Amino acid sequence: MRHWLALLLVFALAGPALADGPDLIFKKSTVFKLLTPDHKLAVYGIDDPVVEGVACHYTQPEKGGVSGMLGVAEEVSDISLACRQVGPIRFKAKVKQGDEVFSERRSLIFKRMQIVRGCDAKRNVLVYLVYSDRLIEGSPKNSTSSVPIMPWADEEPARCAEFMR
Repeated sequence: MRHWLALLLVFALAGPALADGPDLIFKKSTVFKLLTPDHKLAVYGIDDPVVEGVACHYTQPEKGGVSGMLGVAEEVSDISLACRQVGPIRFKAKVKQGDEVFSERRSLIFKRMQIVRGCDAKRNVLVYLVYSDRLIEGSPKNSTSSVPIMPWADEEPARCAEFMR
């Protein structure tokens, strides 16, 4: 009975993250597995939920094998990130340094990958950082991407410093 309750709790916690999940762009196999899923690199796309006009793409490894097939593999922290201006930048709300843009779990319970945003006010550049953390010990592995806020069509560029809390 306890196993069913634990399984139900895992799916209940994963539900909201799956509903707002990233867009899968494509996957590429890196290690062939005969009877179970291959190890892969997966490329995903997300839009910044607060800063309209910015899209980010990240690539993360996904373990195959039996543990990957069962969804219990602890994924490694090697995640790359690239963010770009894809339209006029408009801030939907005030932001603060290090605000979370996107997060997802990378193991059954203890590990999360996070994309956070900051503002380099001097250069008028949005800075995005991806990293993973664990309940006990985080990982120094990270990737950073900068998005200079440029004019779009006839619009003057927004100043990120004006939207900082």
